[in-house]
Amino acid sequence: MAWKLDSDRPIYAQIMERIQMQIVSGYYPPGGKLPTVRDLAAEAAVNPNTMQKAFSELERSGLIVTQRTNGRTVTEDKALIDEIRDNMARSHVTEFISRMKELGFTKEQVENLLERSY
Repeated sequence: MAWKLDSDRPIYAQIMERIQMQIVSGYYPPGGKLPTVRDLAAEAAVNPNTMQKAFSELERSGLIVTQRTNGRTVTEDKALIDEIRDNMARSHVTEFISRMKELGFTKEQVENLLERSY
């Protein structure tokens, strides 16, 4: 089944975000082997070159490692994974708070909403 990708943003960036999310959530564990570019491209219904670009950027960030004989794996650097996870969470929280302020919510109202929703 094809991944849901938005045409308003670069496809490779959306693929990167999805793979990052899968890594920080533990779907792909530290040291775990990743599917091949071709397999993931077929799953996402994108050109393999687009998937390769996403993989190259993830490799540049240090999140994935290419081993000539073993394909691509997730880094074993748990501190890096935790740092990326924290950065992603902070970004989501910042966006959420900004939207709540736009809707006119006070800090207390947001806290109450979160408490009820969690």
